Amino acid sequence: MSLAIPDDGSAEQVEIRRSRPDDDGAILDLLGRCLGWSDDDRFVAYFRWKHVENPFGTSPAWVATAAGRIVGFRSFMRWDLVSGSNPVRAVRAVDTATDPAWQRRGIFSSLTTAGLTELRAEGTELVFNTPNDKSRPGYLKLGWREVGQVPVAIRPISPWALPKLAAERLPPGLAARLAITNGPAGRPGESRWSQPSGAGMPAAEWLADRAVVAELLDSQPVGGTRLRTLRSVEYLQWRYRFEPLGYRSVPAGRSPSDGCVVLRVRRRGRATEASVAEVLVPGGDARKRRRALAAAARAVDADYLLLAGADRAATGFVPLPGQGPRLTSRGLSDAPAPPMESWALGLGDLELF
Repeated sequence: MSLAIPDDGSAEQVEIRRSRPDDDGAILDLLGRCLGWSDDDRFVAYFRWKHVENPFGTSPAWVATAAGRIVGFRSFMRWDLVSGSNPVRAVRAVDTATDPAWQRRGIFSSLTTAGLTELRAEGTELVFNTPNDKSRPGYLKLGWREVGQVPVAIRPISPWALPKLAAERLPPGLAARLAITNGPAGRPGESRWSQPSGAGMPAAEWLADRAVVAELLDSQPVGGTRLRTLRSVEYLQWRYRFEPLGYRSVPAGRSPSDGCVVLRVRRRGRATEASVAEVLVPGGDARKRRRALAAAARAVDADYLLLAGADRAATGFVPLPGQGPRLTSRGLSDAPAPPMESWALGLGDLELF
């Protein structure tokens, strides 16, 4: 695909094509300049973990080139969903960047449109993401629908957070102190990595026992027809193994088969947050989940636990009105994008990407 993009009165050809493995160096350089990714080797490993090692498949991506130089990048991360027992082929609109000298010339929309056209032809049914306030309008112009805000709640741990919180109103200054927003705080890329934590054990260590993890997964309730991530042993081992993200597994009991809570610790402004990514206990039992979350609160050195999804009403958790990521989606088949009540996603499904 070729575009004629005006440049100071001239018409310069820009080629839109599928990215190749040998583009990775130039893509990482572009992401560094546009998104704040540094020369830190963790970003190179993060890119590979996210886009190449994903058990759902390598991320389909497109680049825009001018005179052989990459000036734009657009990626969609494969993310299989399931509704009841029915698989749903989906992707997430994730990393995208345009060289500053080429911005406001339609490259983002051209890359996105080219990607959606090919993905639809390949049988992809749905695309979703959680864009920040700055990028959301661009997606809405391209046919995305704002599904709604994923509700979140906190369980206070430290003394400053102990006063009783009302579901309808937060004490003055608490929301600002927590600084729970769609995007990272500070310089882009700055808050991606986790804080060191001694809670439990590294998540990868607990997940290494395939038999235990498989038994726990098999015991989980189907969960109705709401859209959720298609979980497998391979998915969980990939999702929580990347060391710089610092995921920890806090045991739910004395035996590995009793399950665990997977979380990570990071700074949120002046607060230290422990975000709960997974709660995996036998049979998905509600009482065991509450006990597991209580054990996690005792084990972790943080100001509060942050939770989204079905567990957000668990004992000790207080809703945070108006907080949480904003979910957007677009159907690629004849069916419309699903409304908010059709989704069942937690922080493990949504953060980082």
